Amino acid sequence: MEIGKKLKQLRIKNGLTLEELASRSELSKGFLSQLENDLTSPSIATLSDLVEALGTDLSAFFKQEKEEQIVFKSDDYFIDENEDHTIHWIVPNAQKNEMEPIMLELKAGGVSNTIEPHEGEEFGYVLQGKILLKYGEEELTVSKGQTFYINGSKTHVIENPYQQTARLIWVCTPPIF
Repeated sequence: MEIGKKLKQLRIKNGLTLEELASRSELSKGFLSQLENDLTSPSIATLSDLVEALGTDLSAFFKQEKEEQIVFKSDDYFIDENEDHTIHWIVPNAQKNEMEPIMLELKAGGVSNTIEPHEGEEFGYVLQGKILLKYGEEELTVSKGQTFYINGSKTHVIENPYQQTARLIWVCTPPIF
């Protein structure tokens, strides 16, 4: 951990100048500058006084926040293969997020899991082949390059009554897959 860098970020976040922090912590502006540039290291007592002047404590200061993963590769995916369809969870642990995307592959004659009515919305984009979206009493054909957008108020299922494997991105909010 770069203590100086973290101190500077905390000082700026609190809207303080070096002079203001020096006054609050009873340290010199020059010493604080050296700390922020990692040219010197503070004693534990000095660091404790500094972080207190910045409105926190040593425990919170040293707590390492887990870096959020933004880009996912195929190695990160979880794959659930069924007899007639395969689900690729393309964002691991997405059920903790507000939306949950999957890539669904439906073999010829394949059927997705039936989704019961729920609060929320769903979006799908067909990457390959075509699908039959059964949404309540409606049956809608969605072909490669087309999208669908529905609310979750009706029971729905995706089928592939065609000869070619279909592949689509399906996003649901809140997560239900």
